[in-house]
Amino acid sequence: MADDDPFELGERAARQNIPAEANPYHDGSEEHSLWAAGHERVATAMQARESEGT
Repeated sequence: MADDDPFELGERAARQNIPAEANPYHDGSEEHSLWAAGHERVATAMQARESEGT
């Protein structure tokens, strides 16, 4: 897991319906922020598709 990009891991977690609260990185770290940004990007896109009915 050391070579995995935190942003990509956050995106993957969102696709797997893992909640944002499950962020595995230390709060306040750069990795935590990247993971959260990746998660939010995918989660927001998924919510937009759901609201459009697609």
